Amino acid sequence: MHKVLKFLAMLAILVCASLHELHAQYDKDMFMMRGRHALSEGKYAQAIENFNVLSQLDTADYWTFFFRGIAKYNLGDLRGAKTDFDRSVRLNPIFTNGYHYRGITESRFGNYESALADLQQAIDLRPGYVGLYFSRGVTYFLAQQFDKAIKDFDRYIRKEPKDPSAYLNRGASYLFLGDTLKAVNDYNKAIKLDRFDPEGYIRRGRLYASQKMHDQAIEDMNKAIELDTSNTFAYFNRAIMYYEQEKYQEAMNDLNRVLEDEPGNALTLYNRGLISAQLGAYDDALNDMDRVLNINPENVLAYFNRASIFIEMGMYENALEDYDRAIGLYPDFAKAYMNRSYVKNLLGRYKDAKRDYDTAQKKVAEYRAKNVSDAGSFADTTRKYSSLLSLDAEFAKKDFNDELLQHRDIDIRLRSFYKFVLTGEKDNVSYALNRGYENPLIGRFENELPVGTAVRNVDVTLPEKELQKVEAAAWEGDATPEKLFLRALYDNDGKQFNSALNYYGQAIDAASENASGFDALYPAFYHMNRGVLRAEMIEFISSIENNVQVLSMDDSGNTRARVRDQVVRQYDYTDAIDDMKRAAEIVPDLPYVYFNLGNLYCLSSEHINSIENYTKAIELYPYMGDAYFNRGLVLIYLKDKEKGCIDLSRAGELGVQDAYGVIKKYCEDENE
Repeated sequence: MHKVLKFLAMLAILVCASLHELHAQYDKDMFMMRGRHALSEGKYAQAIENFNVLSQLDTADYWTFFFRGIAKYNLGDLRGAKTDFDRSVRLNPIFTNGYHYRGITESRFGNYESALADLQQAIDLRPGYVGLYFSRGVTYFLAQQFDKAIKDFDRYIRKEPKDPSAYLNRGASYLFLGDTLKAVNDYNKAIKLDRFDPEGYIRRGRLYASQKMHDQAIEDMNKAIELDTSNTFAYFNRAIMYYEQEKYQEAMNDLNRVLEDEPGNALTLYNRGLISAQLGAYDDALNDMDRVLNINPENVLAYFNRASIFIEMGMYENALEDYDRAIGLYPDFAKAYMNRSYVKNLLGRYKDAKRDYDTAQKKVAEYRAKNVSDAGSFADTTRKYSSLLSLDAEFAKKDFNDELLQHRDIDIRLRSFYKFVLTGEKDNVSYALNRGYENPLIGRFENELPVGTAVRNVDVTLPEKELQKVEAAAWEGDATPEKLFLRALYDNDGKQFNSALNYYGQAIDAASENASGFDALYPAFYHMNRGVLRAEMIEFISSIENNVQVLSMDDSGNTRARVRDQVVRQYDYTDAIDDMKRAAEIVPDLPYVYFNLGNLYCLSSEHINSIENYTKAIELYPYMGDAYFNRGLVLIYLKDKEKGCIDLSRAGELGVQDAYGVIKKYCEDENE
């Protein structure tokens, strides 16, 4: 009999295992289909969610990590993409696509040697795939190996003679080698193949402009704008061309058009400022240069030109300060010494003026002694400051951000505090594959409450009928600690903060110190919610003062509450922190409590404590995307960009879609 039972038990195990395998296979197919469909439609965050599930169902499927890497790449998460491509080729060392796209990613990082090694590996595995030669040609171009780039584009074009992008890229390679005839021929070919792509006209127009063929150049830009009226790069280039023809108002109109779509485009602001100065609109010019320097405080030419504007306005001391800054950033700037000498003469500081004049002459002589070609322009950047700048790389990066970045302080918007909120109906969530956080204590506590609650960091708006049910349940019967807590939730929901705070306190007091079992642990939740409420009341107080409170970090790494009128206010979060600490003492393994402490310490400018608590939250709950997100933000603003961007990548992978916007803003440029 014992043997029979043992056999039946073993059979049951085998049957269950088989069913699980069948279910897993079904799930795999479903999630792979969903993930690839989302990928094809450009819904990259949704694709990642599905591939995350697949990565749990089968850790050895290299396609899963490859596709997830593609999604991350398209969201700007290059680090995360590379990690997934690494995983794909580790799982399958002959996976051509893995090497191909890892090479492309390495190229984006500026690691051209590694990129070329990966692309060569892919070519060795699949030499007949011409797309690899296109990618390697682009990488050679970025590595400034233009001859090799042309050879790869040649090979690609022999197989794909009707791809206009190949001619555009080869044309650019010829242009960098000084062969303008072959370059324009390639641009012509690209335009012939696709007359509706503005890029061909823009490139050819810029080439015409470099040869002083301004009419033809403007004609090409007109065509590009006709095809794409939102192409700011075309407007910008046409502005440069109008400027060269001394059509200043037309140039100004085009620059204004760029700034309508990209108000923080520093290059456009800089050039508009120069034109305004030439037209005598010094206030406008000064405003534009101020904004440029708020965006980029180390822009030497902006300081230099703003000083010139100050001179025209008779603000000589201001001019001296800007020349000082320009020289501090570029000590060999001969023209800055010369101009500073001029201003000091005007102010009667003749000895200092003579010293600057001698320094300028000395630096010019040093350049000449080194046989530097065009020594005068090298020492004297007159041509750069008196004419407009047109920089492909700077414009193409689109790293101009919004008007928030016109301030030296950069706003940090942390993921919000976690707290118990009213949900109406009882939550019925499956945690099997979404890695949701489960805690038996929280589950038991929620089950004992007569209405639905959940721990969330977003507010829930309940319909009036549901609120009436909550109100009835909260005030019915004896005022137990749980009922008092429910009353606090109700009043909190109705923005009756003082009343809610009082009820949280009553719930804490009502909880017996001699209580045992679960009852002795529930006060942790009361303290957690009260601590969050205390922090939210600070935010509310600031808002009724007609200010917007945001977390801000200045250049020295100090966190502060910055408000609209620029008045610095330091808020006291001590009581909130004390509540959260007490919650941690009662129940030491709640990740939400440590997450909240991370936020509170960050708001209090205690950044190390903040990071430590986010780390503790992650240790307790490794899939807490919000903790990775917030820790990543703090690390970045503490100048630890590498670790910060890794955290943001992980946050995005775990479903925090906001992470990708931050990644694009702060993590994409790896060559700075």
